Amino acid sequence: MITLRPAVVEDIAFITATEQVPGHERFIGHWAPERHAAAMQSTANQYLIGEDAAGDPAGFAILMELDNRHGNVLLQRIAVPEPGRGFGRALLAAVTGWVFARSASHRLWFNMFADNARAHHVYASSGFTMEGRLREARLRADGTRCDSLIFSMLRSEWPTAPGSATT
Repeated sequence: MITLRPAVVEDIAFITATEQVPGHERFIGHWAPERHAAAMQSTANQYLIGEDAAGDPAGFAILMELDNRHGNVLLQRIAVPEPGRGFGRALLAAVTGWVFARSASHRLWFNMFADNARAHHVYASSGFTMEGRLREARLRADGTRCDSLIFSMLRSEWPTAPGSATT
């Protein structure tokens, strides 16, 4: 069971701690708390906290461009502090449901590091379509480059996507 709620400024500590879980640095960006606080203030963005059955934060998502005139919402970041337990898949389904049930958005999209095999599997098996590859488009903190993959789901695809939820 997962519950989504809007994040508040007090959640920034959880968000930044999750971004900095060992192993996340290769695949998940991280921002300073001040940048998160500023992004939370924009009506074009929505920070969501996924809570587990006990009501504890167990993941987060950052949605951007909710005001995009073409109806394209960017999933800037989605992360869980304990990958591999299945909560990330449930969080992705809940966030996707939130976007399509609570906005007039036409398309939910994101890009990811091409070598993130776990995420690639979750996204593809959750009904997202890989649209393309941007060669060596991502610069890692260590200076190496990696391809970026673009994925999306259209509103018309959402009701039949595996695990689709209307939250």
